[in-house]
Amino acid sequence: MNSAQTESRLIRFATRSSSLARWQTQFVADALQAMWGDLSVQIHVKDTRGDRLLDQPLPEIGGKGLFTAELDRALLADEVDVVVHSLKDLPTEEDGVLIIGAIPRRAPAHDVLLSRDGAGLADLPAGAVVGTSSLRRSAQVLARRPDLQVAPIRGNVETRIKKMLQGDYDAIVLAAAGVVRLKLDHHISEHVSSEVMLPAPGQGALAVQCRRTDEMMLTLLAPIENTHTRRSVEAERAFLAALGAGCSLPVGALAEVVDTDQLRLAGRVMSTDGQRRIEVSGQGADSAALGRALADEALAQGAAELLNG
Repeated sequence: MNSAQTESRLIRFATRSSSLARWQTQFVADALQAMWGDLSVQIHVKDTRGDRLLDQPLPEIGGKGLFTAELDRALLADEVDVVVHSLKDLPTEEDGVLIIGAIPRRAPAHDVLLSRDGAGLADLPAGAVVGTSSLRRSAQVLARRPDLQVAPIRGNVETRIKKMLQGDYDAIVLAAAGVVRLKLDHHISEHVSSEVMLPAPGQGALAVQCRRTDEMMLTLLAPIENTHTRRSVEAERAFLAALGAGCSLPVGALAEVVDTDQLRLAGRVMSTDGQRRIEVSGQGADSAALGRALADEALAQGAAELLNG
């Protein structure tokens, strides 16, 4: 396929209204236009249930498709051709109709801590209030600093930073990728290592979703695919799925390609108070098999009890 063949092709995107969601969608749209030439792009903005229920902590309303269901419905109804999700928000189950047509190169997967006075996690004063909407982040903060207070925080990246700066929180924890993408990294006090805080499965990666039967769209998406990123996130998501856990529970996973055919995966399951943890790690060539094998190890060590507790 060349640019002449795609000259009249209109690509319709759906996106959430946040600056980060718009950035991610525009990033993919720009990449496709750079690859294929004169593609036309329309971007339709839609709110999701997660965007509307801002007065409730995420763990209380969390569930499959909290930030994705409305966008997926537009895709299923052929109102749009493509949806760009933060992969960590995407349920691990596939419905058979939609497919992740491409996963571009991953941004940094780790978390970052932002604080009003520039202190890192180890230097925050006892009793400091740390804002996070994630049980995974909360548990790992408390595991390292049980003397801190963790409080729920909602809103987009800019809103959360504003709440911290105006004194509602002493510090907040966010995904590095979102902060960097929005050029807000001057607020970062600490890049938190994976030893301290293992990221969410798929964190930092984008999922470009389309209809499984849309062969033209799959062809257009193919050049922006990053094989190493897909293999890594597939292992992480297989670990999450085999645990029977959703993206709102205290589960971390991070995989990396260590040579041409081998993946190294680390997984962590925490109690919500941070006092108990299960750590597993391993290496293998098959992403899904590696994720499932490590989940089986974690379950054998009592992971279900932590997740259901």
